[in-house]
Amino acid sequence: MKRLSLILAAAALLPAGNAMAALAVGAKAPDFTTRGALAGKTFTLTLAHQLKRGPVVLYFFPKAFTPGCSAEAREFAENIDKFKAAGATVIGMSADPVDDLVSFSTKECAGKFPVASAGPGIISGYDVALKMRPGMTDRTSYVIAPSGRIAFVHSEMNYANHVKATLDAVESMKAK
Repeated sequence: MKRLSLILAAAALLPAGNAMAALAVGAKAPDFTTRGALAGKTFTLTLAHQLKRGPVVLYFFPKAFTPGCSAEAREFAENIDKFKAAGATVIGMSADPVDDLVSFSTKECAGKFPVASAGPGIISGYDVALKMRPGMTDRTSYVIAPSGRIAFVHSEMNYANHVKATLDAVESMKAK
């Protein structure tokens, strides 16, 4: 655990911005089906199905129950009504097993939005592999338009700006 904390702390010092994300604005978001959890209950999550409801904020985080990932999940949960008012669905994704995410969905996400397991195909498709720690994802947030195209990308290991940046993006989409 101490080693993981050191790795995540070092990663937080990486440059901010979109340098880590490979999918550019306008690119087609890879569709996927995976297992997820919402309020402690597991279910099958398909991106295409979620996009039928409106834009999707798909945010990748390194590991459930680490300080930054827990803080980010709580901040998304605190702002979920604003995302819903903008017509957006929030989905957290990590390489954690679904069993870990069941608990995380209740404790840190407050049962307000789903978290899902990103397997190797999803991690590769969204180019979110944490280079310093195989088997984990970096911290990248995508806003995906209902058309399935990437509308906004924010990739930064520090969680602090992800919620505000993605909320601003979905609110600006609604204003158009």
